[in-house]
Parts: sequence; C-alpha cells; structure tokens
Amino acid sequence: MQKFLLVDGYNMIFGWEHLNKIAKDNLEYARDVLIETLANHQGYISEQIIIVFDAYNVKGNFGQVIPYNKSMDIIYTKEKETADQYIEKTTRAISRKYSVRVATSDATEQVIILGSGATRVSALELLEEVNAKKKLGKNYVGPHTGVKNNTVESWMDQETLEKMEKLRRGKVE
Repeated sequence: MQKFLLVDGYNMIFGWEHLNKIAKDNLEYARDVLIETLANHQGYISEQIIIVFDAYNVKGNFGQVIPYNKSMDIIYTKEKETADQYIEKTTRAISRKYSVRVATSDATEQVIILGSGATRVSALELLEEVNAKKKLGKNYVGPHTGVKNNTVESWMDQETLEKMEKLRRGKVE
C-alpha cells in the first residue's frame, strides 16, 4: 500500500526551534532548509512526502505544485486557501485508499485528520523522527567493513557528488 506524509510546512518551521530562529531573519531560507531536511529524510522512509505551504494572503495566487523529486512534492496553496484546508481536502481524498500521516501540531487539525482516517505526528515528533533516522544513517557500519560512515558519498569524487546532487534535485542537464 502506498503511504503518504503530508507536512504543514509553516507549522514545522515555527515548531522546530532551529528553523524558527532562521525564519525570523529569512523565511525563504527556512523553507529551503525544511525542504532539504525532508528530502533527506525521505530516503529513510517509504512515504511520498507532500509539504504544504500556506499562500492564503498571496493576491492572485492560483496555487502551485512543484515536484521536488520522485517521492516529494511541494505545494503552495492558492489565494484564500490555508494549508489546513488543503491538507484536510487531500487527506479525505486519499485516506480511503492509502496510508496517510499528517505532520502538524495544530490540535484542531489533528482531530479533523484523525476523523478522516489518517494518523498524525506533531512537529516535535517529526523532528525527533528525522533526527533519529539521520543518526542511524551516520552510525551505519557496512557488513564488509568496520568503518563508520561507510556511505556512498565517501567513495565518490567531488564532481560525481555534484552530479548526483543535481540528479537528486531533478536538475538534470
């Protein structure tokens, strides 16, 4: 069964202390850090990630769906549509066929999505999950070596790493 993780983007930014600090000076950069963090996290989980950013007050905005990679999309809601409304609508549409988790610390939103058949994870719970998976990845010891941090990146030259990063971001030349 396909699994989805819907993330209320600004809820995470303002719920994660380090992103909240960044957002005070540069909200766009905080969004980028969240997106990159979740793109990396996606490699550890079997869920399609959909990050939803509220563009409720953006005049004339028709909404935007940005495929980030094969397993992650970034959504900017349309004018007068909140991230909560988008998440609720999407949860109702897909939770009967698919497994859906919603990441939000909004208590009212949690009740609504639970009533739609999804499960919930708070901002802090998602941050703990991200950090735990990241720690697991860093402490991985390969079966044929006793070396910590036995990662693909450790075997690649800088040029190959840069090409792989472009490919991961979907920016193939």
